[in-house]
Amino acid sequence: MHQDAQTDSKIVLDRIRQDIVAGNFASGARLRIDDLAQRYGVSTMPVRESLGRLHGEGLVVIEHNRGARVRNIDERFVENLFDIRAALESMLAMRGAQRRSQEDVASLKLEQEKFEAFISARDYTAILETNRRFHKILNDAADNDEALNLADRHWYLIASMWKQYGYHEERFAGVVGDHRQLIDAVEKRDGPAAGAIMQAHVIKSKYDLLKMFKASGASS
Repeated sequence: MHQDAQTDSKIVLDRIRQDIVAGNFASGARLRIDDLAQRYGVSTMPVRESLGRLHGEGLVVIEHNRGARVRNIDERFVENLFDIRAALESMLAMRGAQRRSQEDVASLKLEQEKFEAFISARDYTAILETNRRFHKILNDAADNDEALNLADRHWYLIASMWKQYGYHEERFAGVVGDHRQLIDAVEKRDGPAAGAIMQAHVIKSKYDLLKMFKASGASS
């Protein structure tokens, strides 16, 4: 692919993803290729390629003869997604704690400092991105590319759900506590403890999101 075409595809991919995560396209909304091409001022090719990538991330559903739409979210989907992530991320945390370097520990602490600063500033976009980097440091330390690909797949979809259904202050206090405990376990190379903390962390996130989901009336 020509470099300019690659650049266009990357830009369009990022912009569609950002629009979905920001809630600019409603859950279930149709994503028509011609409309998107006009919106972003590009040809239809990078839009088509981007929708295929977003389908792989879980943000977009592509149906035969019906085109693409933003994924609809229901309670069962949330439960299933987080149950899978609880098992997957606990394994990565356990393995990452056992294999981590001293640089990994330092990076975790640095991202945690940023994370807590962004919470104080109520910068929710930065909170999500810093949280992603925090978890990616530990997941990368696990050195399991196949598992990491699965863990990365739905990250932006989960971010879009938090963006859509909101946050509550009690959640941030719990996340900060979980992260600090996780850093402690990783620093001690205590794999079983890191895995248990991560599993509980993901399960709590599931229930927090379901609570916000129901409060929004989306489950009715």
